[in-house]
Amino acid sequence: MRRSLVLLVIVALGAAALWWASRPKPIAVMVSEVGRGTVETTIANTRGGTIEACQRTRLSTIFGGRIEMLAVKEGDRVRRGQVLMRLWQDDLRAEHAAAEAQAETARRRSAEACTVAETARREAQRQQQLHAQGFVSEARLDASRSEAEARELGCRTARADVTQAQARVAVVATTRERSVLVAPFDGRVAKVVGEVGEYSTPSPPGVPTPPAIDLLDDSCVYVKAPMDEVDAPRLRVGLPVRITIDAQPGRSFPGQVRRIAPVVSAVERQARTVEIEVTFNDPTAPGPLLVGSSTDVEVILGTRTGVLRVPTAALLQGGKSVLVRAADGRLQERSVQTGLANWEHTEVLQGLQAGEQIVVSLDRAGVQAGALTVPDDAKRR
Repeated sequence: MRRSLVLLVIVALGAAALWWASRPKPIAVMVSEVGRGTVETTIANTRGGTIEACQRTRLSTIFGGRIEMLAVKEGDRVRRGQVLMRLWQDDLRAEHAAAEAQAETARRRSAEACTVAETARREAQRQQQLHAQGFVSEARLDASRSEAEARELGCRTARADVTQAQARVAVVATTRERSVLVAPFDGRVAKVVGEVGEYSTPSPPGVPTPPAIDLLDDSCVYVKAPMDEVDAPRLRVGLPVRITIDAQPGRSFPGQVRRIAPVVSAVERQARTVEIEVTFNDPTAPGPLLVGSSTDVEVILGTRTGVLRVPTAALLQGGKSVLVRAADGRLQERSVQTGLANWEHTEVLQGLQAGEQIVVSLDRAGVQAGALTVPDDAKRR
């Protein structure tokens, strides 16, 4: 009897040990507690955005020539109207002096001709009076009138010559101005191409040539960023944005969309994009910015605060269900109705309650409905 009892105990213990060894082991999963918070729907630029200056001009002379004077260097600040560069123009100076001399000669000739014309006019008047008194013949009166008219025409011709000479002076002066580069606005010199004594060549039509001077106004900047063409219908002027600058990691700055390009840009081997321009709400917040710096832009399409939300990574079936961890550790698949979403969080309209635990480590082996789990406390969210 004792041997039978001992044998039964041994068999029971063996069966218990076998069951314990073969029982399903709980799967460690990362869980997140359903809570309330803010959810935004955003779209981001497809490629890096760029800091641009509100005013920027690439200056080149209209015709080529040897650089005679270069008054600035890269990084200099200049004022509107300041002379930046001048080409050799001794020939134009000589031509201008000759045109001025010709204009002066024309003015003197005009004065002489008009004085003679005035004398002839007065003589014709005297002849008219003498003719009325019978002292001068009709032929003599006609001759004095013809003389006065001829002299008057000569005066007008001389005045026309003065106008023509002055126009010539203006043409030469304009040609001289074309050989001088003047700052059209206050700004900073970004690039200078050429040195004194070198030949400066303008850009012919259709052939890109580096400008002689690249001038920009860095006191006013904005961000230009490419957005995917599929997002174009959702873009509109005035939408809030969040701007991040590569040179200032960990910071973001609020702004808004000020312009949307009217056409889609097609860049070879890249996705088609729509350019947008974004301004900072507080231009002084990021401090001095270098034009050309890399940026990223998030356009905020919608925002909701105080709503139930879950990590977007926890959604199954295209956002239609989640795995809920019950009190006994078993996983249950539950259908949900979602609202606004982004890469981080998704709004839940129906199907969950605050405080419930959902699984976010969906890529782990064995994570499915019915599985027994334990929270991975080291990675609990």
